[in-house]
Amino acid sequence: MTWQRSRIRLDKDNRAFWTGGSEGKLMIHRCDDCDGFIHPPREFCRHCQSENVAPHAVSGLGTVDTYTVNYQKWAPDMEVPFVIARVRLDDAPDVILTSNIVNCPVDAVDIDDKVRVVFEEQDGFWYPLFEKVA
Repeated sequence: MTWQRSRIRLDKDNRAFWTGGSEGKLMIHRCDDCDGFIHPPREFCRHCQSENVAPHAVSGLGTVDTYTVNYQKWAPDMEVPFVIARVRLDDAPDVILTSNIVNCPVDAVDIDDKVRVVFEEQDGFWYPLFEKVA
């Protein structure tokens, strides 16, 4: 993907998610009281209401839950077609990220494909994208 993505409004809760890629880490909030994962990141746990939450590096491995192929070019520098997918993270139960599957033809993507995170940096933000695991 090469087009200019929307700028993110960083705050204390989402900063680790959008900048962790600089160190190659996918950071997902986790509750230190119940071990539940919280995404999008929040200042309290959606499972037990604890405020004892913090970013936690996960493996970045996952499975394509569902996907679609986009053929609409909504920006002048956008390359189409591309895949938009929901990725269920292997080691963060109940966390599903909507992202892009990259580095393969769009017709090579299918439901239940194993994927791993890769990061695309733009203006100091590290966007988590996914590629198929060989």
